[in-house]
Amino acid sequence: MPVPSHFPPVEIAQKVAVSLGIGLLVGLEREWSHKELGVRTFTVVSLLGMLSSLLGNSYGLMSLAGTFLLVVFVNTRTLLKKQTLEITTSAALMVATVLGVLIGQGHLFTPVAASIIVTMLLAWRTELREFARGLTLEEIRSAVLIGLLGFVIYPILPDRFVDPWRLLNPRQAWVVIIALAGIGFVNYVLLRVYGRRGIYYTALFGGLVNSTATVAEMCPWLAAAGESLSGMALAVVLLTNISMFLRNLAILAIFSPEALAYALGPLLAMALVSAIIAWLRYKQSALPSNQLNFSSPLSWPRITKFGALFLLIQTCADLAQRHLGRFGFLSVSLLGGLVSSASTTAAAALLVSRGRLTPSLGGTAAVLCSISSALVDIPLVYQQTKHHGGLVRAVALACFSAVLIGLLALACQTLL
Repeated sequence: MPVPSHFPPVEIAQKVAVSLGIGLLVGLEREWSHKELGVRTFTVVSLLGMLSSLLGNSYGLMSLAGTFLLVVFVNTRTLLKKQTLEITTSAALMVATVLGVLIGQGHLFTPVAASIIVTMLLAWRTELREFARGLTLEEIRSAVLIGLLGFVIYPILPDRFVDPWRLLNPRQAWVVIIALAGIGFVNYVLLRVYGRRGIYYTALFGGLVNSTATVAEMCPWLAAAGESLSGMALAVVLLTNISMFLRNLAILAIFSPEALAYALGPLLAMALVSAIIAWLRYKQSALPSNQLNFSSPLSWPRITKFGALFLLIQTCADLAQRHLGRFGFLSVSLLGGLVSSASTTAAAALLVSRGRLTPSLGGTAAVLCSISSALVDIPLVYQQTKHHGGLVRAVALACFSAVLIGLLALACQTLL
C-alpha cells in the first residue's frame, strides 16, 4: 500500500491530541497503581498505533505485533524475577494500541469512550473484586439469563403473527418479557444493595419486583411485630402498593405512552393517598435485626411461568375484547391483577400499541388490575395476623380508602 505523501495539519493535530489524551488517561492510572508500564509507555504506544495507521492498515497490524512482542518481553522478565504477571496491564496496553489505530483511521467517539471504560475498570479493581465475591451463583445465572433472553433468543423470533387468529406475535411478546424480567432483576439488585438499611427499603424495592410476593414474605414478620408496631407494619404494606402503582405507570410509559395519560391520574391518586396514610400512621421504633431474604426474580421456571401467564392474560384479554366488548376485557384485567398486575398491565399496553384497544380502555385496565392487586393484600395480612385485629382493620381501611380515591379519579376522568 502506498504511503500518503501529505497529511492535513489540523486533522493530524486533532488525532495526536486524542492519542495523547487516551495514553495519558490509562497510563496515569497504571502509574498511580505503581505498575512497571506507566504513563510514558501507554502514551507512546497509543501514538504508535495512531501514526502507523496513518501509513496504512499493514503498518497498523505491525504496530499491534510490536506491542505484543513488548508484552511478551515484559512478562518474561517478570517471570524470571519470580513476580506476578502483569496480565491486566498487558491487556490494557494492547487495547491502547488498538485505540490508537482507530484514531488514525478517523474514529473519535469509539476510542475515547473505550479508554474511559478501560480506565474505570482498572481504577475500580478493589470494588469490582468485592462485588464479584459478593455475588451468588443464582445472581450470576440470572445475569446470564438476561443476556440469553435479549441477545440470543430475541433475534431469532419471527416478527409476525404465527397463528390464524392473529393473537401471538413472538417477538413483540418477547420484548415485554425481556423488559419486565430486566426491571425485576434491577429492582432485585437495588433491594439487595439497600435492604440492609431498613425494612422500608425492602418494602419499596420488593414492591417493585412483586408487591403480592413481598407482602406474603413479610407476613411472618408482621405477625411477630405485635400491636405496638402496627403503624410501622401498615406503612410497610402501603409502601409495597405505592411501588406497584409506580411500576405499572412505568410499564405503560414504556410500551404505550398514549394509554399512560388515562391511568396517570388514578394511579398517582392511589399512590398519594397510600403515602399520606403511611406517613400519618408511621411510628419511630426499633426495627427487627433479621433481614428478609428475597431470591432473584430470574430463573427458567419463573421466566416460563411469567411468560405463560403473560400470554394467557393477553390472549384472554384480546378474545374478551373481540367477543365480549369493553366490559369483558375489563373483567379479565380485574381478575388478572389478582395474579400479576405487571403482566396484566403489560398485556393491555401491548394491545393498545397494536391498535386492538383504545388508549382509554388500556389505561382503565391498568388501573383496575392495580386496584385488585392492592386489595389482595387484605386477605394475605389477615391470614397471618388474625390475632392482630387492629392491624388487619388498618390495612383494610387504608387499601379501601386508596381504591375509593382511585375509582373516583377514574370516574371523574371518564366523565370529563
